[in-house]
Amino acid sequence: MEVRGGEPGASVALWWLPVGAGGHVVIHTSRWWEAVRAWRGRRPRRSLFHAALEVEIGSARTVIEMAPAWGNPGTSDAERGVVATGPVGMRWLGASRLFRYEVRRWEGGDIPDRDTAPAPPTRLQIAPARAQMVLDRVGDVPRHVWGRDALGMGDMWNSNSLIAWLLESCGVGAASRVPPAGGDAPGWQAGIAAATLQRGE
Repeated sequence: MEVRGGEPGASVALWWLPVGAGGHVVIHTSRWWEAVRAWRGRRPRRSLFHAALEVEIGSARTVIEMAPAWGNPGTSDAERGVVATGPVGMRWLGASRLFRYEVRRWEGGDIPDRDTAPAPPTRLQIAPARAQMVLDRVGDVPRHVWGRDALGMGDMWNSNSLIAWLLESCGVGAASRVPPAGGDAPGWQAGIAAATLQRGE
């Protein structure tokens, strides 16, 4: 549900960023993974996207994103607003920072590679109380294993799952949000399903 004409001073911007933009390894591995999926599904390949949120309440701006815990030289977890972590690949691997993801609620933070976004963000005008709810719930996201089908529904848990879970569980709505240009956002449906299960539906 996109709320138009809500109280002034608050908004949530949903960014869609190409998977692997600015990198070398991820962009190739994701293309190979999508090529296999397309072959199995007997369909054309799709562009893959990674979602992030930018929440504004008054003059305060906060970035919400899930990303690898490694590769952040010069900043501490507190500076990046890390509120949760989880394992990548296998639960026991999460003991190593190399196989751990972090969930960020980063006030004044950056969205890496935002310049590569193929379109402006979808801006959802909502009441300040609803926007604050989005911020408050970030740390409550389920800590499922990144890359695994945690809910047994054929969709992996990843960074898109966080954003979909957050929007859906806060009543902003995620089911109608789709990436641009016919692209795909793996993990999106897993996030919606996790929010639905928590509501007992």
